[in-house]
Amino acid sequence: MPESKGPQASGDRSVAAGTVGVAITGDNNRIVHLPPEAVRWVQEIEAPPGTGNLPRSAAGVFVGREDELAELRRRLTDGGGAAVPQESGTRAIHGLGGIGKSTLAARYAHRYRSEYTLVWWIDAASTGDGTDNILSSLAALAMRLCPQWAGTADTDERAAWAVSWLQFHPGWLLIFDNVEDPPKLNHYLGTLQGGHYLATSRISTGWHSIAPTMPLGLLDPDAAVTLLCILAFGDEHPLPPGKREDAEALAAELGYLPLALEQAGAYLHETGMALADYRTLLGQVIDADAGGIDSERTIARIWDHTLVAVEARNPQSVTVLSAIAWFAPTDIPRVLLVPLCPEPAALDEALGVLRAYSMIAYGAEQSLHVHRLVQTVLRHRGASAPGTYRPGREEAEHLIQQATPAAGAAATEWHRLLPHFMAVADSSPEHNPPSTDTVDAYEAAAQHLCRQGRDGHAIPLRTAVLAQRVEALGSEHSDAVTARHNLAVSYGQAGRMREAIVLLEQVLA
Repeated sequence: MPESKGPQASGDRSVAAGTVGVAITGDNNRIVHLPPEAVRWVQEIEAPPGTGNLPRSAAGVFVGREDELAELRRRLTDGGGAAVPQESGTRAIHGLGGIGKSTLAARYAHRYRSEYTLVWWIDAASTGDGTDNILSSLAALAMRLCPQWAGTADTDERAAWAVSWLQFHPGWLLIFDNVEDPPKLNHYLGTLQGGHYLATSRISTGWHSIAPTMPLGLLDPDAAVTLLCILAFGDEHPLPPGKREDAEALAAELGYLPLALEQAGAYLHETGMALADYRTLLGQVIDADAGGIDSERTIARIWDHTLVAVEARNPQSVTVLSAIAWFAPTDIPRVLLVPLCPEPAALDEALGVLRAYSMIAYGAEQSLHVHRLVQTVLRHRGASAPGTYRPGREEAEHLIQQATPAAGAAATEWHRLLPHFMAVADSSPEHNPPSTDTVDAYEAAAQHLCRQGRDGHAIPLRTAVLAQRVEALGSEHSDAVTARHNLAVSYGQAGRMREAIVLLEQVLA
C-alpha cells in the first residue's frame, strides 16, 4: 500500500484521507479515501451482540399488526429487501402519515433482533438546513463501533467507514425511516448487499426500481377499539356499560388511524374527558398533546409537514385538497373539481402529487377518496372570523354552485353529487352562513330529494337555507318563513315530530 502524504480530495465536495476510496453519494461527487488504519479497523471490528439504535421500546402497546409483521418477515427473507411505504386503495388511504409505518418497522426490528448482527435506524427525513441525515446516521454507526478512530474523523469519513464496515460484515438490518426521495436510496441499496433493509415513507411512488413495496392499511375496527381503550382506560378492568359503544364511535370517527387513536387515548387518560365529548370536540383537540405524545408528532402537525412538502411540489394541490376537505370523504367525482384547474393536465398533476403523498386515493369511475380525519384537520386550519372563510371553504361552495344540475334534471345527474352537497351544508362554520348562491344550490338539492320522496334526508340542506335566509333577510321575511316551513316538513318526514312542531308554531305565529 503506497504511502500517503496527507488527505487527498476527489470531487468538488469530497473530504479524503488516504488510500482506499469509498463513494458515499450516488453521484460519486463525494468519494472519501480512508487511511490504512481505518481500513484495518473495518476488517477487525465486530459488532458487539445487541448493537443497535432503535428509537423506541419494544414494551409499548402494539395491537392488530401480527399479520403485517409476518408478511414483512416473509418478504424480507424471500427477497432480501422491502420498502414499507403508503399505498393508496379504493376505500382508504393506506400509509397516510400516522398509519404506523415506523412503529411496524421498529416492532419488526425488536422481534427479530437476534437474527441480525446489527440493527441500525437511519433517519432519512430532510432537516431543511441542508444536513444529510443518512450520512449523519451512518457516521454515528462509525462512532459506535470504532470510537478510537472516528472521534478524530469528520462526518464524511465516518460515513465512508460505516459503508465499508457494512460491506465487509454481512447479516445486518438497516431501517431508512421517513424516506422523502426514494431514488436517493439507490446508491446505498446497490452498494450494501449483505443484509436486509426496510424503508418507511409517506411517498407511494418512485419505488419500482428500488425495492418491492408492502402496503400498510388502517387498523381493523376491533383492533382500533382495543388500542383506544387500553390507552385510555388500561387493560386491567372490563369497560363499564356503554363505554365500548362510545369507543367504537370515536374509533370510527378517527378513521382507525393508529396515531390518532394513540393520541386520543393518551389525552383521554390524562384529562379524564368522556369519549363522547372528545368526539364532539375532535376538531379542537386533534392537535393537543398529552403525556407520552411527542408534541411534534401529533396528527395535525405531521400532516402540516406533509402539506408543506406537497405545496413545494405543486401549490395547486393544496388548493384542491383544502376544497375537498368540505365534501363527503368517498366517491368525489373528479369532474366536480375541474373549475379549480381549468386545464385538464393541471388538475391531473395536482391530484397526482396528493396521491403520491397518500393524501388522497383514486377510486372507480374517475373518483377520489380522502381520509375523514384529514378532512377534519383541514377544516380547522386557520382562523375563522365572522364574514371570512376557512381555507378551501369558499372554493367548495363555488364548486357545488357550478355543479348544480338544471331544474328538473334526471336523478342520475344528482346521484353522485348529493353526498357532497349534504356534506358542504352540514359543515357550515358557525357564524358564517353560506352565500345566496350556495343556498340556492342547497335548495335545488332539497327539492330533488323532495321529488324523490326523501324529504327527511334534506335536513342539513334546509337547516343551512333557513340560517342564511334569517341572517340575510330577517326572521319574518317570507323567504325565511318558507324555509322554516320546509325544514319542518323534513323533520316530520324524518320522524322528528317535536322539532317539526316547534317550527310550525313559529310559522303560524
